[in-house]
Amino acid sequence: MKTPLHIDIVSDVVCPWCIIGFKRLEKALAGFADRADVSLRWHAFELNPHMPEGGENLRAHLAAKYGTTLEGSIAARKRLTAMGEELGFPFDYFDEMRMFNTFKAHQLLLWAHGEGKQTELKLRLFSAFFGERKAIDETEVLVKEAVEVGLDEGRARHILAENTYADAVREEERRWQQLGLHAVPAFIINSKYVIQGAQDTSVLATRIEKLVNA
Repeated sequence: MKTPLHIDIVSDVVCPWCIIGFKRLEKALAGFADRADVSLRWHAFELNPHMPEGGENLRAHLAAKYGTTLEGSIAARKRLTAMGEELGFPFDYFDEMRMFNTFKAHQLLLWAHGEGKQTELKLRLFSAFFGERKAIDETEVLVKEAVEVGLDEGRARHILAENTYADAVREEERRWQQLGLHAVPAFIINSKYVIQGAQDTSVLATRIEKLVNA
């Protein structure tokens, strides 16, 4: 009998460490396919909730927020790109890359959970932002990506036009913050075991092994 593992993932689609962390988790879980019955649910976290529409230059944003230098930015992008290659996820950083607000994206992701398409949409949005140079705060972009994974275009447009899931997303964000999560990614297994940060695959596999053998 397989051990049930429900994993809640708190993340943002403009967070490079979130996709790296997930790819490492995915790799770790592959070793337990015959012993664990895994289910995933993604939860909203906004790195930049006050980012205006249209966003701002990523390098300028990081310099203002964290004091990142040009040299530091170049080094970080090379490091992340190399990590992505190892995990099968392409990063395509470019000089004019912008940081965007993701509130609209999180509304679609919450809806997608009920449609059984949340993971597909989450991964599609990661790729759209980091690998395809798309402005993921734009309604047309988000609708297209939703349709790409099999979601209804009309419903997606309605949700974004009416902010249907706005209150639910805000409540979800508040709940995780109240539980002490102020950085992402965070993985919560079976509502009890918290793993924070993009841990190495070996670290994740060790933690999962303990749970499966418990």
